[in-house]
Amino acid sequence: MTAELGALRTNLTVVFGDKLVSLVEKLGELTVVVRAQDMLDVLTRMRDDKALRFEQLIDLCGVDYSAYGSDISEGGAYFPSEMSPPSSSQHSHRFAVVYNLLSVTKNLRMRVRIFAEEDEFPILASVIDIWPCANWYEREAFDLYGIVFTGHPDLRRLLTDYGFVGNPFRKDFPLSGNVEMRYDPEQQRVVYQPVSIEPREVTPRIVREEHYAHKPENE
Repeated sequence: MTAELGALRTNLTVVFGDKLVSLVEKLGELTVVVRAQDMLDVLTRMRDDKALRFEQLIDLCGVDYSAYGSDISEGGAYFPSEMSPPSSSQHSHRFAVVYNLLSVTKNLRMRVRIFAEEDEFPILASVIDIWPCANWYEREAFDLYGIVFTGHPDLRRLLTDYGFVGNPFRKDFPLSGNVEMRYDPEQQRVVYQPVSIEPREVTPRIVREEHYAHKPENE
């Protein structure tokens, strides 16, 4: 750990104390986990405190941890074998939002992860009043993951169509989707209907025998 990261870790611990659920250093950056009820206070102080000064929100994204730590998901997608199952204290909920912050003053970056308390209807507070650039980032997370941001002035879909059903980045979203649209010549307009193609699953990688492509010497 560099001296800058060490100083940042110390400052975060002094400023927030037990409001930090966890604080981990990996790949040259710190990642902290904060409770949903503390997020607005913590994020505001991360921006304004002279010891921190994270003036910019670089990115905001949703995460679905429903299959995190599994060797293989239901749809056939593999996860790295070295990925260990999450601890219940940090990943007890399904959905989280990750905030990537930049301190121009101190030339440091940091991640903040906040979990929504409800899995069925994930809700977090909007951070638009802290970083106005969060507007479309939160709309994207709402569209793709179904995470609702209270206090957002215009929370509506950003990337999918008006009649889209579901949230395509959720782990349980079917690859074929839920609806399809077509032009109806009788009604002279575009209509939506249940998807007509058969459901598909990603074919898992096949573990082949060693030297399977080598031809025998007698051939």
